[in-house]
Amino acid sequence: MRLAKQMIAGWLVVAATIAVGQANNASQKSDAKADPQKGQPAATDRGQQVFNQNCLRCHNTPEGFSPSISGTIAKHMRVRAGLSDKDYKALLKFFNP
Repeated sequence: MRLAKQMIAGWLVVAATIAVGQANNASQKSDAKADPQKGQPAATDRGQQVFNQNCLRCHNTPEGFSPSISGTIAKHMRVRAGLSDKDYKALLKFFNP
């Protein structure tokens, strides 16, 4: 009985992982279909690129942060991801356009 519960729990974890992956994939496809000419500055586009290359594997795309915490987040992730100063500034502008 214990083994059956463990197997069910394992399959639930696998199913949840697949569902999250599917949702993430659909979200990225819808972002790719969006019009790239939205009138946003190039720094925001560069920040999006930096986020996609360094942060997206662990984090969802943010809706936006308050300026009081975005600097802390960007600085913390600069150290962890080994970002250059240029990438750090682009990421900061991406967080707060």
